[in-house]
Amino acid sequence: MGYPDTFEGFQVDGPETWTDFHKREFQPKPFGDYDVDIKIIACGVCGSDVHTISEIVGTALRVGPKVTLIKPGQRVGVGAQSYSCLSCRQCLNDNETYCVHQLDTYGAKWPDTGIISQGGYASHVRTHEHWVFPIPDALETKVVAPMLCAGLTAYSPLVRNGCGPGKKVGVVGIGGIGHLAIQFAAALGAEVYAISRTHAKEADALALGATGFIATADASWDEPHRLSFDLIVNTANSTSGFAFDKYLGLLDVHGRWISVGLPEGEGMTVNAMQLMKNGVLIGGSHLGSRREVLAMLQLAADKGVRTWVEEIDISDVGLKSAVTRLHQNNVKYRFTLTGYDAQFGK
Repeated sequence: MGYPDTFEGFQVDGPETWTDFHKREFQPKPFGDYDVDIKIIACGVCGSDVHTISEIVGTALRVGPKVTLIKPGQRVGVGAQSYSCLSCRQCLNDNETYCVHQLDTYGAKWPDTGIISQGGYASHVRTHEHWVFPIPDALETKVVAPMLCAGLTAYSPLVRNGCGPGKKVGVVGIGGIGHLAIQFAAALGAEVYAISRTHAKEADALALGATGFIATADASWDEPHRLSFDLIVNTANSTSGFAFDKYLGLLDVHGRWISVGLPEGEGMTVNAMQLMKNGVLIGGSHLGSRREVLAMLQLAADKGVRTWVEEIDISDVGLKSAVTRLHQNNVKYRFTLTGYDAQFGK
C-alpha cells in the first residue's frame, strides 16, 4: 500500500536473531489530531538497540489538525520516548519520561490498537507532537541524531543535579553517552574529570573538554580526589571489577552518584556504611523532558557540542555491522545510519 497507510522498515524476529534484519512493510498507529508524520533521513544507533532491537532525524510531512509545535517541512527529531498521558503529576511537572503510561519509540504497544512501535530503522515515523523536536540549523543531521537519546541521557542528570560553574563533576565511562556527558558538563561551566579504567581514552577526553583524567587502573587513583566531587554521572556499561566504595569516596558530603548506563548482570552492591561515610546520595536518571531536549539542543548549537560519529548506510548488512560492533564497544563513539533515500526512496 505504501505511505501514509503503511511504512517500510528493517525488523528482527526476536532476541535470538538480533543481528539479522529484514526489510518489511508495517502498519503505523492511526493518525491522531496531535500526530506528526516524519520522513526519516538519519537515525542514531542507541545502546538500548542491542538490548531490545532510537534517535531519529527527519522532515515533518504531515501534521494533525491540533498540532501547534511543528510545521510541515521542518527538520525535526524524535528520541526514545513517544508517548505519556500528559495529565498526571509527573507529566505536569516536566517529568513525562517517568509517567507510568510512557511508551518507547520502539517495541511498545500503542493503547487500544495492539500496534507495536517500530523505531527509526524505517521510512517514516508517526509521533505525538510533544515528542517531536525542531532541530537548530547549526546542528548537522548526522551529529544531532545521537543527541536525542544519548545526549539527553547525559544532559538531564547534569542539569537536574546542579552541574555548572564552581562544581566539580566526574563522568565515568567514555563511550556514546559519556563522551557527550563530558561535553555538556563543560558547556554548562563545570570542572569536568573523565574517569576510565585505563589511559587509552585520555587524549580523547581532554579533546572533548575534560579538565582532568582519572584512570582507575593506576595505584591509589582515588586518593588525590577524595571528598572533592559534587556530582558523578556513571555511564559505564560494565560493573566488572568496580571498586564502588572508592568511587563513592570521591564525592563531597551529600554529593551525588547518578547512574544512566545499562550494564548487564547484577550490577553493584552497596552497604550502609559506604553511604554514611560522606552522606552520599545515589540515584538514577532516564531520558529527560521536552523542555530539557530543547534546552540541550540549543546549548549544543551555542557551545559547539558535537557527537563523534561514524556513518553507516542503512541496510540489512549495515545494521548487522552496527549492532554487532556496538555490542563489542567497537565504535568511536556513536553510529548514525544514513542513506535512507537509497533504501526507501525519496
